[in-house]
Amino acid sequence: MIASVRGRVAAVSPDGAVIEVGGVGLAVQCAPGTLAGLRLGAEARLATSLVVREDSLTLYGFADDEEKLLFELLQTASGVGPRLAQAVLAVHSPETVRRAIATADTATLTRVPGIGKKGAERLVLELRDRIGPVAVGTDETAGVLVGAWQEQVRQGLVGLGWTASQADQAVAAVAETVDGTTPPVPVLLKQAIRLLGKTR
Repeated sequence: MIASVRGRVAAVSPDGAVIEVGGVGLAVQCAPGTLAGLRLGAEARLATSLVVREDSLTLYGFADDEEKLLFELLQTASGVGPRLAQAVLAVHSPETVRRAIATADTATLTRVPGIGKKGAERLVLELRDRIGPVAVGTDETAGVLVGAWQEQVRQGLVGLGWTASQADQAVAAVAETVDGTTPPVPVLLKQAIRLLGKTR
């Protein structure tokens, strides 16, 4: 796996660049945002992901490791190949994509050419639990970590004596009621306990 390349920018085209490394020119497919940061003749470092197919080896380049990791994560969702994953990063920043998946914001995801409503819903369904905590909101009071509260509530319920399966069901039920700003974890935990109390 070629994790990154560093060298002189030998050429720049609308969809990629050639980075000269040790006398060898490597063709790297890049999104417009990454290309905008490259200067012909200057040295550049790109995080890279090598996609191997039966008939090709394609190197995709990114401005930083965060973009690369998200590119690789997106491809683990069914129906998402490297071109579509790169299109997502061409339209949105990694933080916007992660927040959209974490908050089930399908409207943001469908702005990407090639992703319809069903495709966006599939991305949310398959990647929501793997996208990691995401800060939402623009001020300090709204900086709640999406994805973190579910695990905290789940652990709290298990600690109170419910099974992991019961805790998962309660967390899923509470998640459906969360719309917009996420309430504090204690409030969510009480809500989950009430739900489980009804099923006992």
